Amino acid sequence: MRSKNQGPAVLPSKARPDARNLRLLSRLTLATIAVVALTGLVASLAHAQQVYRIVGPDGKVTFSDKPPVTAAAQVSTPSAAENAGSGSTSLPFELRQVASRFPVTLYTGPNCEPCGAARGLLSRRGVPFTERTVTSNDDVAALRRLSGEASLPFGTIGAQQLKGYSDAEWTQFLDAAGYPATSSLPATYRAPAATPLVAVAPAAAPAAGNGTAAAAGTAAPRTRVVTPPVPENTNPAGIKF
Repeated sequence: MRSKNQGPAVLPSKARPDARNLRLLSRLTLATIAVVALTGLVASLAHAQQVYRIVGPDGKVTFSDKPPVTAAAQVSTPSAAENAGSGSTSLPFELRQVASRFPVTLYTGPNCEPCGAARGLLSRRGVPFTERTVTSNDDVAALRRLSGEASLPFGTIGAQQLKGYSDAEWTQFLDAAGYPATSSLPATYRAPAATPLVAVAPAAAPAAGNGTAAAAGTAAPRTRVVTPPVPENTNPAGIKF
């Protein structure tokens, strides 16, 4: 029986956690939190936004995040191989898996230094990507539908949209998607050529046997390419860099 003057009971030394164990427990807790946060970020990227390439009855091609409302329109979507570039089947297995889950598309314009910086980062890291150029009024309109604004560069990593260029931000999302920090592309890899965001289909040929005058009167109207006027400045389409 303890006397009234006796102090509080003290745990044996073996039962008390020492400072080293507390530090180890703290590190494990922080590591677990980091893994959970990264897993959530990657999971959010996995729900890739569907982009539809719509060919209308007049042959005009547009891009939208919503399916067409008319049955006459033809729909195609960029494939993983297209986004991964030419020779995607020869990519290392891990890189091919990442590129198929989180395809990268870069939207660029002429005389755009940030666009070149974004392209350089992807090239240095060996990220297979598809490049779409924005030069015409139709391209700008399509870019507004995709991103909500007409600013370049614009990029997508799976469903994640990247507006403008920040080395730290782009690196963060490339890391989260699982792209390697240094290039692992084979020496035979060739990146696909950049293509316009909106392609204009050629006009339909007139029906044979109707004569020159009849053909001229019944030929399908040609799809007009809207060329922006030559401005005094170097920003013809009002694109923000």
